[in-house]
Amino acid sequence: MFGMRPVVAVIPDPTSASFLGMPLWLWVIIGGVALFGAFQAYYWIGHALGSRLYVSRLGAKIGQENITRVENVVRKWGALAVYGCFWVPGLRHTLPWVAGVLRISYPWYVVASALGCLTWVPVTSFGLYSVIWGWLGLAAHSPLLAGLAALVAVALVAGFVRWRRRRAFRREKEKDPPQMSTFQ
Repeated sequence: MFGMRPVVAVIPDPTSASFLGMPLWLWVIIGGVALFGAFQAYYWIGHALGSRLYVSRLGAKIGQENITRVENVVRKWGALAVYGCFWVPGLRHTLPWVAGVLRISYPWYVVASALGCLTWVPVTSFGLYSVIWGWLGLAAHSPLLAGLAALVAVALVAGFVRWRRRRAFRREKEKDPPQMSTFQ
């Protein structure tokens, strides 16, 4: 009558979202179960390795300073740190090993990792899905703008990585001041 389209026609059916032929909700469940399983494996491997984690190849890769920082977080916050680590890149796959080494209460660890999986996986999955489909929608309407958006995203990531590396280099430099040699 007034030339308006119904709003329902604009909003896609949430159950129609899919990836590689499988519904997105199934991918989210599979991802959550896989991440939960990985967290249990991390804990038990850390538990079995104990203090040998620090001298292992994995411990060398993580770095003693990082392990000490993570230990302090786990000692202070316990299972809450396990839940929080889902939201902090880097901690997500470091903290569970240390939690196993420190042998925090396993029932609380299971609860915290289950809650982390139940909240982090859907938010991340649907968020990434929205960003990807939003960019593809932009590309369908304006390939130039989509290319520009991708270029800006790559530049931001590269700038962030460069900033982090410079900061880490400065910290290392401050930790180990150059040795002064005396010539006589």
